[in-house]
Amino acid sequence: MSVVKINVLTVPPEQRETLEKRFASRAHAVENSDGFEWFELLRPVEGTDTYLVYTRWRDEESFQAWMEGPMKAAHHGTAGGEGGEGGERPKPAATASTLWSFEVVQQAAPKGE
Repeated sequence: MSVVKINVLTVPPEQRETLEKRFASRAHAVENSDGFEWFELLRPVEGTDTYLVYTRWRDEESFQAWMEGPMKAAHHGTAGGEGGEGGERPKPAATASTLWSFEVVQQAAPKGE
């Protein structure tokens, strides 16, 4: 059964462009991961400074393997992660982050797909 992980990011207005550029620069980083099914970065439209990072995985094990492999390496700057001056990582664009987890129990696709 597929699982969905939604990273809830609090992003101040002055950091929105930075966050979106960072995601764009590594847009394909997750796509080749075993068990990966879907990704969306959702920008708030009004009334909130919360971005949602939606990923869908074949199973929990696939997500955990990505977190312990490519994601961990990116956060430690060992696999093409961004580096700042002197090899330091840039300051996070988000001021807070929460991870929500869900199991897919029903789904629908548009007719004809």
